Amino acid sequence: MDKIRIEDLEIFANHGVFPEENRLGQKFLVSMELSVNTRAAGMEDDLARSVDYGEVCHFTSEFLRSHTYRLIEAAAEHLARELLLRYMPVHEVKISLKKPWAPIGLPLHGVSVDIKRRWHKVYLALGSNMGDKEGYIRQGIDGLSALPECRGIKVSKLIKTKPYGVTDQDDFLNGCLEMETLYTPEELLDKLHEVEAAAERKRERRWGPRTLDLDILFYDRDIVQTPELVIPHIDMANRGFVLEPLAEIAPYFVHPVCNKTIRQMLLELLERTGGETL
Repeated sequence: MDKIRIEDLEIFANHGVFPEENRLGQKFLVSMELSVNTRAAGMEDDLARSVDYGEVCHFTSEFLRSHTYRLIEAAAEHLARELLLRYMPVHEVKISLKKPWAPIGLPLHGVSVDIKRRWHKVYLALGSNMGDKEGYIRQGIDGLSALPECRGIKVSKLIKTKPYGVTDQDDFLNGCLEMETLYTPEELLDKLHEVEAAAERKRERRWGPRTLDLDILFYDRDIVQTPELVIPHIDMANRGFVLEPLAEIAPYFVHPVCNKTIRQMLLELLERTGGETL
């Protein structure tokens, strides 16, 4: 990805732990690196095909002057979010926020915080087997669409499937969703739980009936293993109700553990089951 760099933008703003810093203000230096595809802009010599770094500088100055944070970590975090939301072509932003006059009672050239934030490609599994199944799934999609930190949502067709694991329950509607998000995996999991709760999801029985089920299948090509979250989804290779709709929207996405495409995984499941996946 191409880069646009802005170095040592001087801004007088009011950020700091001490009250006098918030009241009197001080100088800050901001350096940024924006990941943008500049090919079209370069070939056509057209600013509209790139990102106007002058506008970015003015926006950054106005944002930091009109907000007050105790920590430069918070100032950098919120600035990164606003830049990624405001400038659609920017896929990733690196920010260095320096406080040259940090009041610590000792001589120093300055203190800075450096962060990197970007849009992440995510795949989710969607499911429902209670009440208005399609309505609940659409409600979940709408709930995600309403979050500024989620964009570019693409949804597979919905398929009717038999229950998996616990079979004494109604048939499911299942599908998959692709999107980009600014959330970390853990933050995204919390948001999915909020969207499920809004659809009256009750967690009363493992693999039991549910109004809405949202599972993280992939988060970029990251591998996450915590007590609360495992990515990629651990049993997806055996779940035709996941692989079939996922193969519709991402057939050539490569599983980061087994190193196979989704299409390959679906074909192998069909071979193992004699063509029966649902």
